[in-house]
Amino acid sequence: MNNFTFYAPTRIVFGKGTEAQVGELVAGCKCKKVLIHYGSGSVKKTGLLDRIKKSLDDSNVSYTELGGVVPNPRLSLVREGIALCKKEGVDFILAVGGGSVIDSSKAIGYGVTNDFDVWDIYEKKNQPTACLPIGVVLTIAAAGSEMSSSAVITNEDGWKKRGSHSDLCRPKFAIMNPELTMTLPAYQTRCGCTDILMHTMERYFTSNGNMLLTDSIAEALMRTVIEKTLVLEKNPNDYDARAEVMWAGSLSHNDLTGCGNGGNDFATHRLEHELGGMFDVAHGAGLAALWGSWARYVYKDCLPRFKKFAINVWKIEEKGSDEEIAMKGIEAMEDFYRKISMPTNMRELGLDVTDEQIAELAKKCAITSGNKLGSAKVLHEEDMRKIYEMAR
Repeated sequence: MNNFTFYAPTRIVFGKGTEAQVGELVAGCKCKKVLIHYGSGSVKKTGLLDRIKKSLDDSNVSYTELGGVVPNPRLSLVREGIALCKKEGVDFILAVGGGSVIDSSKAIGYGVTNDFDVWDIYEKKNQPTACLPIGVVLTIAAAGSEMSSSAVITNEDGWKKRGSHSDLCRPKFAIMNPELTMTLPAYQTRCGCTDILMHTMERYFTSNGNMLLTDSIAEALMRTVIEKTLVLEKNPNDYDARAEVMWAGSLSHNDLTGCGNGGNDFATHRLEHELGGMFDVAHGAGLAALWGSWARYVYKDCLPRFKKFAINVWKIEEKGSDEEIAMKGIEAMEDFYRKISMPTNMRELGLDVTDEQIAELAKKCAITSGNKLGSAKVLHEEDMRKIYEMAR
């Protein structure tokens, strides 16, 4: 077991109809004016945006709004949001949506409160000292950004996808009504469930130690998400399955599943960030397309964890060598991805990647990570190139 610090200050309001409490929760934050930040027209079509505005009106909360967030949220909209907040005197941001909207809100919050260019935070040129307070009405179970310290933004200038981590941006509250996820297309649900699993696996596969209790939580979370994802394939309106997945999304990325295990890997996420930046693919699908190749490349250096994953998550029998058991676990994970129509390589993702593009992906990933990435196995630029090549 390793030393750790666990900090999860976000208030969770979970269950049916809980979005009706948004006005009361925002008013309790003693703000003067709110930016309602959201994505496409779905929040309008479903009536959610109108219900939120009514709740704010009933609580005498003043607001302005900015829509238009897309998957892999753009820096240009962040800059627009920063300017709007400064013009309108906004001192609180309400994110209505999933991870992209929340991450965009966090970036806006940084940009309003720090006296340097917000992109400097994502390029690691500057550290934030403040962030506007943020509240969330979650509509997609996936990124876990509603409880996390992370935010990922894509800069259209060079199509760079970069992440930042700071406790300053952890939301003050998150309203989580599983019913709000029932209108999602099946593809988004599948991508979301994949992202939840990956957030847990990124913390689980480490060569730096372990803690039995944390491992058990992580394994139970993975088993539950796998089971409930298959339930949702048959019945997308199963409330209990939606609820299990939504809560798992928060727990997978609030650092709970990494406590005491000696460091996070997140190599697959970093590799996918470059892929997503270059080709604008759905994040969950990009992760699924890369994970099997990453796993095959690193598993011998993290063999006890891969063996444990195979036995405790996939119930693989303890027959054969440790390597054979570990490989069966990797294959079981890929079989699951196929069952839910997730890609297991870049070709299935719809990409025909050239040698030159693979070299560029590896170079960018190496630069961003300081040419040292991963905990299951430390990767350098040549390792990254080989993984991309395997995943082609």
